[in-house]
Amino acid sequence: MQESPQLVVNSPDAPVRKVRASANAVLAIVAVAQFMVVLDASVVNVALPSIQRDVGFSEQSLSWVLNAYTLLFGGFLLLGGRAADRLGRRRLFMAGIALFSVASLACGLSQSEATLLIARGAQGLGGAMVSPAALSIILTTFAEGSERNRALAVWGAIAGAGGAVGVLLGGVIVQVLSWRWVFFINVPIGAAVLLLAPRIVPESRAEGVRGGYDVEGATAITLGTMALVFTLIKANDWGWGSARTLAGLAVAAALLVGFVWIERRHENPLVPLRIFSNRSLAASDGTMLLLAAALFGVFFFCSLYLQQVLGYNALKTGVAYLPLTAVIMVASGAAAQLVPRVGARPLLLAGAPAVAGGLYWLSRLGEHSSYAGAVLGPMLVIAVGFGLLFVPLTLVAMSRVADEETGVAASLRNTGQQVGGSIGLAVFGTVAWTVVANSVHAQAARAAAAAARAGYPERPSQAALTAIYHHALAAGFSRAFLVASGVMLLGLIIAIVAIRVRRADLGEARF
Repeated sequence: MQESPQLVVNSPDAPVRKVRASANAVLAIVAVAQFMVVLDASVVNVALPSIQRDVGFSEQSLSWVLNAYTLLFGGFLLLGGRAADRLGRRRLFMAGIALFSVASLACGLSQSEATLLIARGAQGLGGAMVSPAALSIILTTFAEGSERNRALAVWGAIAGAGGAVGVLLGGVIVQVLSWRWVFFINVPIGAAVLLLAPRIVPESRAEGVRGGYDVEGATAITLGTMALVFTLIKANDWGWGSARTLAGLAVAAALLVGFVWIERRHENPLVPLRIFSNRSLAASDGTMLLLAAALFGVFFFCSLYLQQVLGYNALKTGVAYLPLTAVIMVASGAAAQLVPRVGARPLLLAGAPAVAGGLYWLSRLGEHSSYAGAVLGPMLVIAVGFGLLFVPLTLVAMSRVADEETGVAASLRNTGQQVGGSIGLAVFGTVAWTVVANSVHAQAARAAAAAARAGYPERPSQAALTAIYHHALAAGFSRAFLVASGVMLLGLIIAIVAIRVRRADLGEARF
């Protein structure tokens, strides 16, 4: 790739300053930062049992170690995208890396649930600043056409592989060091990025954009999403028809409707609603939301199944994800090569059924299943589908987006990914833990009745209780995967009906 053109910093209160940088170096540093941010949404999956033991999370609340990160990440991505366009992309990128690194240190030092969850939320806020700024830097650094397409393909492949690599890396770190180093490792990486960014990354911002920030909109969408996810998680305990569940859903709906109302009337809205007139962007973001919901469930429940049912340690669990990681990277690279030749739509129509089919296959696992017989095959099918989907969805979402709205478009795409993951974990978690609780109660009642009939009414042995629990976990995880398969079928329907981008459109798009 050639060097990028000079980028100009346009600040009303600072002189114009020109910076020349290697486009390859810019791509490398922002890709490393994005990889770190994406990694942290999945790297803790393998560490969850260790965190649960050391910090004292219940099984139902354990998902908040992930949700505290993804909710703040997704909720403030839109504001981050706007701020990047207005304040300066490099400036916000570096501020986000600094916050992310400090929050990572706090996570590793945490001794209580509250401290860890607050620090995870701060990590998510830092990620919401980094991610849209990083993608906007790529879009403004690389010339329109093949160079920008290649850069976005690299970006998409790295971001897509980040989730899978995170599980593998997390297993190695937890086994060799401790779960705290899952967070500590971000600190030196963040410091290196902060040291290099001023020397490598040019500053840029959207010209002619003035006005304040839509803090009201950011608050409404974040609180609305948090209320929805919290209610979905607690509905199993409260009861779906209880007053608290209905009130929680009503509050979430009111906040989300309020967000739309604010955007329609705000002088400088967080999300200009006109952007959704781009049907390709709206449909691809919706599909990304559903894909993320399904994939977050795979990482979360597969990690728990391997460790709590099959008895794997953290390192063995991480190694078990190695085939998934390799196939996602290969499939993402293949998708990047195929998009210019066949277009995005054929890849989307192949990838979505593959993910749905792999999830259905995964739903057939049981407490006596093996990794080779019940997990590996579905993982590989899911990996192929995910690799075929991720790069095309990124390219379609960014097609025909004006330069002044690249930050918003980038943050919308990432918002769909993070919020989708949170909602998916909430829904699938509610399904899984409901089935687990019902299964444990039913099996315990049958065992007690059988013992009473045999004249041995004493308490079941520890081995019997363990077997009951493993059976219940397998049943719950199986049901969650089945529901996730249905979610991906919905994603396929959206792709069929709404995404009709021609290959020529992709070639002309402002990537």
